[in-house]
Amino acid sequence: QVQLVESGGGLVQAGGSLRLSCAASGRTFSSYAMGWFRQAPGKEREFVAGITLSGGNTYFADSVQARFTISRDNAKNMVYLQMNSLKSEDTAVYFCAASNDHSAYFSGRYYIQDIYAYWGQGTQVTVSS
Repeated sequence: QVQLVESGGGLVQAGGSLRLSCAASGRTFSSYAMGWFRQAPGKEREFVAGITLSGGNTYFADSVQARFTISRDNAKNMVYLQMNSLKSEDTAVYFCAASNDHSAYFSGRYYIQDIYAYWGQGTQVTVSS
């Protein structure tokens, strides 16, 4: 079992930055690939970024490539999403998720929500234009 709690959301002006944090419980955090997803009002939840077990590989949606970075600290059971050059279209609830489906992750299916077994409650990010 893994419990995930996101923090760091808030209101920011367009062009600004925010760093989201996700705290994970449990002693097996390093055995989970981690992802960030987001859901804007009236839209489907979508993949934002993913990171492999050791942090050696990261993946991003085209819409956030070069603006967002994902990182993890396995010693602290934390995963982070650094968001720069924020745009109004980044406004959404952001969710942290954990996946132990390693074969799916490494076969490139990191963007598929079904491979993530555990989810946080989400944190709101609002970007004002």
